[in-house]
Amino acid sequence: MRTKFDEQLEQLNVALITTGALCEDAISTVAKALLENDMELAKKVKPIELEIDQKEREIESLCMRLLLQQQPVAGDLRQISSALKMITDLERIGDQTSDIAELLPYLQKGDISFSKVHIKEMAESTIKMVTDAIDSFVRQDLPLAHQVMQYDNVVDELFNKVKMELIHLIAENRQSGEFCIDLLMVAKYFERIGDHAVNVAEWVQYSLTGKKESA
Repeated sequence: MRTKFDEQLEQLNVALITTGALCEDAISTVAKALLENDMELAKKVKPIELEIDQKEREIESLCMRLLLQQQPVAGDLRQISSALKMITDLERIGDQTSDIAELLPYLQKGDISFSKVHIKEMAESTIKMVTDAIDSFVRQDLPLAHQVMQYDNVVDELFNKVKMELIHLIAENRQSGEFCIDLLMVAKYFERIGDHAVNVAEWVQYSLTGKKESA
């Protein structure tokens, strides 16, 4: 009985890894589309989001089967319930990459060269956070989960840099206001992606310790 349970837990881990990889793909795709002003590439984000939605349904179904058929207790129960929470955050990451892609046509006429570095770094940082958060769950690595929580400060700082750049741009050229607001929304979505990665890490902490609180 335990062998079958362990096999199903492994399926759950694989499904979460796959979903995390899809999130990474969505973030990197939308970031590249933004930085290269590539609207054809931006169109590839929506299918990835839909695939993430499908994985969410699969993982929810697997978790429910584990809960109903295996009736886990203690650490096993926390692991499965945490996975249910995590997949919600991963699905929202997919939603937010799609939201960024929808904003890109409005940014085509603007010049984002002044903030390319910070936007690029925000994307890279959020990919790292998502990857490490999933890895911490699969490896049951509490220190790595704590690192994800702490790394959120890096993304927050980058968001503040982009915000200040946009404020200065509006001050210099009021006609750029609409463009700057749209780009600020893009940066905000990246920041929210980082927040969801933190949520995943906090659920890892809960699954391992029974406590859910920021490190």
